[in-house]
Amino acid sequence: MGLVIRGISVSRGIAIGKAQLLRPDELEVVRHTVPRLLIDEEITRFRVALGKARRQLRAIRNRIPRHTPADIAGFIDAHLLMLDDTVLTEAPVDIIREQQCNAEWAVKTQCETLVNVFEEMNDPYLRTRKDDIKHVVDRILRNLMGPDNAMTGGKGHDAKDRIIIAEDISPAEVLIMHHEGVAGIATRFGGPNSHTAILARSLEIPAVVGAPHVQEFIQMNEMVVLDGRQGTVLALPMPVELQYYRKRQRGEKRRLQELKRLKDLPSKTLDGVHVQLMANVEIPEDIPVIKKVAAAGIGLYRTEMLFINRDRPPDEEEQFQVYRKIVRAMKGAPVTIRTLDLGADKSLQEAQRHHVVMTNPAMGLRAIRCCLKEPEIFVAQIRAILRASAFGTVRMMIPMLSTLQELRQVMNLVEEEKKRLQCQRKRFDEAMKIGGMIEVPAAAMAANAFARRLDFLSIGTNDLIQYTLAVDRLDEEVNYLYDPLHPAILKLIRMTIMAGQKAGVPVSMCGEMAGDPRYTRLLLGMGLREFSAYPATLLEIKAIINSSRLDVLEKSVKRILRAETQEDILTRVETLNSLH
Repeated sequence: MGLVIRGISVSRGIAIGKAQLLRPDELEVVRHTVPRLLIDEEITRFRVALGKARRQLRAIRNRIPRHTPADIAGFIDAHLLMLDDTVLTEAPVDIIREQQCNAEWAVKTQCETLVNVFEEMNDPYLRTRKDDIKHVVDRILRNLMGPDNAMTGGKGHDAKDRIIIAEDISPAEVLIMHHEGVAGIATRFGGPNSHTAILARSLEIPAVVGAPHVQEFIQMNEMVVLDGRQGTVLALPMPVELQYYRKRQRGEKRRLQELKRLKDLPSKTLDGVHVQLMANVEIPEDIPVIKKVAAAGIGLYRTEMLFINRDRPPDEEEQFQVYRKIVRAMKGAPVTIRTLDLGADKSLQEAQRHHVVMTNPAMGLRAIRCCLKEPEIFVAQIRAILRASAFGTVRMMIPMLSTLQELRQVMNLVEEEKKRLQCQRKRFDEAMKIGGMIEVPAAAMAANAFARRLDFLSIGTNDLIQYTLAVDRLDEEVNYLYDPLHPAILKLIRMTIMAGQKAGVPVSMCGEMAGDPRYTRLLLGMGLREFSAYPATLLEIKAIINSSRLDVLEKSVKRILRAETQEDILTRVETLNSLH
């Protein structure tokens, strides 16, 4: 048997081919003191490198075929926007002047400050945005350090039919490799929410990230099998293994074609129960992907990307324009806008300058707690969401609720702003629905009370599991304890679903558990009727729903919920998934 390296599955599919190792030279940045007379010259050198980086990315963007969906080009546009952001264009200039240092050191210093801010964020998606900062900064540094280090953006990596093995890969490189016919991608670093991972899923390139030692154990031109579903990389496979994976590869291609045929079919169990499939969205450019899988709407729109990497939060008008654009693009389908779920304003802005660190950001001043403490920021967002509701079906969702007092404060603010908007003769939907996220164990325990006062509930499994089990899933020392099948987690989920049923209020799930096909039948049997997940998984979830009978699932799930150990639950869930 060949050598198996395990990583994180981020884009499904089987890739078979020879390894192409990318070993970019490590950039060693050293601090030099620049004489005051030469400071302006050093700033000019920095700005020239910045301009080169922009031209390189535009050259990559221009190579993207016109028929490519807008969301693909959006990843390059995101990096181009970073190159216009003052945190990268002006902050290094200030550092050069204040510290009398070389441009490379100033860029490196600012990069470390920004990365530290992102690493303190609790949201896994936002935490992985530090990868984009690193990719953009690396491009600037290579231009600063001379032609031997430059990334032209026009030259490829001879990627045709190859499996790329690298420490990390930027979205720009992924695009180049895609157009050269890359077979698969495996990296040492990265996570499922990075732009590189999202782009690989969008382009349907099999990919595995977070695979330790992948560069050390695989040699250039070795035969490699990459299993994007299992998250494994197999080096030097035996003939019998190659035969097995080639058979699976053919089956995977047939399966993907069959899934695409489900796009326009209703999501309905064999015994006729309709299930709502919604999509999670981070940026407006995600909309075309939603339409490709015919999602019923947006079950979670994260608004945090509007607030990060800037000196001051977006005002009401800026937010309104973005929300309206998304609502109009969905053409009447529901759009669930989650209010700001970030740490305190100080941790976002002043931390960049003063290195403020929260002791425990996951349990500190974040989400609705932060919004209620900063009412000016929160009110601007409430007003923008209300105004956007005049252009389609909008639902507002409150994250991290833990007490009814917080909910009363939110409702009072919403009512006050409704009255102000009426006085100002600004349109909005007076019946706009308001829901809450159940992601704190206290909220799940009090789900009956929340269900009586809200229009809908949404279970955020990522935080619910983290808080219930006292486990940071991104901490490699303890994340083996992070388990959606822990009996306590299943009881809290079931408790929330039953509370919604009792109050006649819909309950959805928007955490990663909702987008994992391994749990679809379990959740259906527990009573979940609305799933919200990344678009790439929705058709597979629909296939499972359309091949399931609820009466059978409900009986099996009752037995699963009586189990006391995770091992017993896992065995029973696997049996459940094998039913035909």
